[in-house]
Amino acid sequence: MVRKRKICVVTGTRAEFGLLQYLMEQINCSEQLELQVVVTGMHLSPEYGLTYKEITKAGFIINRKVEMLLSSDTPVGVTKSIGLALMGMADAFNELSPDFLVLLGDRFEALAAASAAMIARIPIAHIHGGEATEGLIDEAIRHSITKMAHLHFTAAEDYRKRVIQLGEVPDTVFNVGGMAMEHIARMDFLDRAAFESSIKFKLGARNAIVTFHPVTLEKLSSEKQFHSLLQALDELGEMKVIITKPNADTDGRILIKMIDEYVARNPSKAIAFISLGQLRYLSALNHVDIVVGNSSSGLSEAPSFKIPTINIGDRQNGRIKAKSVIDCKPEKNAIKTAIRQALSSEFRPILRETVNPYGVGGAAKSICKILETAKPERLLKKKFYNLM
Repeated sequence: MVRKRKICVVTGTRAEFGLLQYLMEQINCSEQLELQVVVTGMHLSPEYGLTYKEITKAGFIINRKVEMLLSSDTPVGVTKSIGLALMGMADAFNELSPDFLVLLGDRFEALAAASAAMIARIPIAHIHGGEATEGLIDEAIRHSITKMAHLHFTAAEDYRKRVIQLGEVPDTVFNVGGMAMEHIARMDFLDRAAFESSIKFKLGARNAIVTFHPVTLEKLSSEKQFHSLLQALDELGEMKVIITKPNADTDGRILIKMIDEYVARNPSKAIAFISLGQLRYLSALNHVDIVVGNSSSGLSEAPSFKIPTINIGDRQNGRIKAKSVIDCKPEKNAIKTAIRQALSSEFRPILRETVNPYGVGGAAKSICKILETAKPERLLKKKFYNLM
């Protein structure tokens, strides 16, 4: 009997698991592959909802838990968390002996996992490389993982070209489309009444979903930028607001405190969640009128629902954007102007014509097929691919 190839998937946040879930299901169903799951980061934190339970509820076996988060979101605290993750990942990979490690994106948990795998000579498959976020340290983390990875699965052709530009051999770089498209294509969304019941909140005539993550390379602090956003929402009348709380990044706790205080002051206008989960989040996109904030979801998922996105500040600078995305400065008046433009009758034809640049789904199946056939021994890096 031929031994199954062991594919280890590492996940540290609820959003990341949401993107990886269908790929994990594909691996589980493969006759050639065996799924291993390592959870870390926010999944194991009571403060962020112990979302590892969502993974087990979805039917997956968690092979290892790597505790790493300290009760600090300062640069020193995050750096120490990376150190803890690096040690924990080294032990996990030594025990599990995976044939491939699968990582998504650009978070510091993934950087620690990639570093441990690189030292252990475990081939890395990296998803969503080649993208740019000029307002974040994530930019450097993402490209660092690319240089440690051996297989690359990008969300758009421009990103594939950028990974090759970073010196990766073209036949190891595959444009498979965005992972979020898988859920949008497959999922049966909650209708309005069921969605309202699930979040215990009544929608209004106009509704927004707001996600604002900390920024690390912009001039204005995260606190000042988010304060401007909340001021803009207050001055826009009767719009109801669903807020999803930020990840465990530097200054994340400051924003969470501001969100809690805002909801406490405006209980009939706003509600906040640590995690909506994929079904409720995508159902929300199906029922709200606008997405506001600086999350990549406003660029990758919202366009598929033909709703506008107000993209605040520089956090997502460099990413490919649909016509439904309006960029604005992190200032109250700029945010108000952008929201009014997005909800105007003049903007509706643009929304109707919007095409999501991240595809229509199918990434999970494509990645799984490549993981089944790739030859790990041929992937160990021995050269830098030069464009000229």
